[in-house]
Amino acid sequence: MVQTPNSAFVLDLSGKNYQSLGLEEAVCWHSGNGIEARGRRPSVRIERSKLTTVQPQTLLRSASSAGMASSAVIDSGAADAAIRVLAVIPGDGRGNTFIFARRQVESLVRRGIAVRVFYLPPRTSLIPLLRDYLHLRRAITAFSPSIVHAHYGAMTSFLCALTTHCPLAITFRGSDLNPEPERGFPRDEIALFLSQISTLRAAAIICASAQLRSRLWWRRARAVIAPSGVNLSLFQPRDKREARNILGWKLNERIALFNRSNCPLLKGLGLAREAVSVAEGKLGAIRFVELDDSVPPEKMPLYLNGADCLLLASEFEGSPNILKEALACNLPVASVDVGDAAERLEGVFPSRVVRRDAQELGMALAEILQEQRRSNGRDHIGACSEEKVAEAVSIVYRQVLQRS
Repeated sequence: MVQTPNSAFVLDLSGKNYQSLGLEEAVCWHSGNGIEARGRRPSVRIERSKLTTVQPQTLLRSASSAGMASSAVIDSGAADAAIRVLAVIPGDGRGNTFIFARRQVESLVRRGIAVRVFYLPPRTSLIPLLRDYLHLRRAITAFSPSIVHAHYGAMTSFLCALTTHCPLAITFRGSDLNPEPERGFPRDEIALFLSQISTLRAAAIICASAQLRSRLWWRRARAVIAPSGVNLSLFQPRDKREARNILGWKLNERIALFNRSNCPLLKGLGLAREAVSVAEGKLGAIRFVELDDSVPPEKMPLYLNGADCLLLASEFEGSPNILKEALACNLPVASVDVGDAAERLEGVFPSRVVRRDAQELGMALAEILQEQRRSNGRDHIGACSEEKVAEAVSIVYRQVLQRS
């Protein structure tokens, strides 16, 4: 750890694991703006009186002189931006967990919005929940946000609704309003009920798709639609041969990609396997690649460029991120009619949207695999770029502040 001439504390974030240093708060600068995050271990105490705001240019020069690949600064909490947002995101901020929400925060920061992230671990018992409630109250008091943004419903939005007197924005992303078989009874019913109750406290409601908005009990007319954005610089077409060489896939294989995540029942794994069997009856052997949450985010473009088709068989979805990422990579998609799949795939060829039927889905997969060509998906995904979605969310923020 080094100290810059401007009294800002700078630390190496090249490994992106500042939590292991025991810091409670950190801010990573991107193009002159900050994104802050709460650490997991409160073992290091730094007096706010010792910290001052540092200009990004000074920070970057200081970090560069210290020989750092990337850097972070602990900020006094003062911000020049007119909008200050406390983003509350489930999980611990690592790996694939809610990476779409973390990416949205980064895109908002690039627009000049001051954002601090509060990570809310999943809880099932009362005492840890009470502890999180107190931690969140302290974070709100320390940061004084103009808006608290819950990036998920269920307990995340409910805890925010109980904790803050600031205007509350809630983004519903899928299983917070849709049923999720893996949660089981009564956890699923409780989670869905908490989502609905939270809307009564919300100053703004964002839903990832129109289908998701239709599940709201109250304030449906006030809800806006904004799917998670896609990083079009990260997800872009790449040579299939190169991608397969890196992944160790044979060049002459027919490869269907399926994202089972950590919830195979919700994602329709059984239906997907049946569909692949149907397609194999027509074409012969197909390599069925099942993705789980162990795939590093930066490697996802390799899988999408190396495969021949994405198979989507979910029972419920909001706006499936992997579908939008597949479009950005020009990967054809065979999908059931779920979430906003039909909307996203309109005009995309080759791609198919069919009923939830193994025979229909399998025949759609076979037709796409016979085509042996990429889609025109990237031509249709511009409206879902991170920049476009961040613009839409920032408009929601401004409208909230105007009303309040």
